[in-house]
Amino acid sequence: MTDLQIQGEVAPVDATLTGPAPQEAIHHAPTWQDRTRSVIKHILLIAASLIMIYPLLWLVASSLRPTEVIFRTPGLWLNDLYVENYTKGWYSLSYPFGQYIINSFIVVVGAIAGNLFACTLAAYAFARLKFRLRGLWFAIMLLTLMLPFHVVVVPQYILFNALGFVNTFVPLILPKFLATDAFFVFLMVQFIRGIPRELDEAATIDGCGHWKIFSRVMLPLMGPAIATTAIFTFIWTWSDFFTPLIYLTDPIAYTVPVALRSFLDATAGSNWGAMFAMSVVTLIPLFLVFLFGQRFLVKGIATTGGK
Repeated sequence: MTDLQIQGEVAPVDATLTGPAPQEAIHHAPTWQDRTRSVIKHILLIAASLIMIYPLLWLVASSLRPTEVIFRTPGLWLNDLYVENYTKGWYSLSYPFGQYIINSFIVVVGAIAGNLFACTLAAYAFARLKFRLRGLWFAIMLLTLMLPFHVVVVPQYILFNALGFVNTFVPLILPKFLATDAFFVFLMVQFIRGIPRELDEAATIDGCGHWKIFSRVMLPLMGPAIATTAIFTFIWTWSDFFTPLIYLTDPIAYTVPVALRSFLDATAGSNWGAMFAMSVVTLIPLFLVFLFGQRFLVKGIATTGGK
């Protein structure tokens, strides 16, 4: 036999060494019990979804009805589209409703900028820097999560009133630049702890200090956590009613939630149709932010502390 023939031969394989051949997965056809269980599960899920979304659908339907028939018809069927609620609601207050939307956007943008600036710096300090009593200060920061906001309302109001900041947007924005939202600090700390320290060490070898490590290494990797912080800050600040109600007394400075309250009058008839119409308008930014930021929100929560 030639060398080529010897090399082309394949040695037989002993079946006792390899074991039995793997069997292909056998898929059984679903039985009637499986189909019944699946149908019941989907019916319950659809019913629960309709129950949860019904108030929102009723709000939209009521915004297209005259005020005098809103509470007479709990259903969703519309006989006529009363779009005058939107035009009346836009101009029925002291200023056009667009003024209050602009005010809310100013507060929201300032709050997002403050949280992203202060919380990222505080989180980097807790996660990477070594200083005395770091664990104690981090524990105190976490304890503030259990402190109700109403406990500090009076001291904060006295302080801002003494500084002349009442009836301005400063009390709504300035605390965000002081890393007062401990939840976002904790969120970013857990995210940074999941980033390998070898990246810090490599940057240090290249001559980078803490500021360059933070700005050139950490920030680009903290995209999901930053997006989560921005989305939550937008939703919570846009929907906040209590804080603007305390500090804003001039109608021209009202935010959207406070302006919506102005449609209600305890002494005269309340314009429910206009209020519902403007409520639908104010829900549009929240819907759009959640719609386009949902993937960043899920990725930021899923990767926090688990890289």
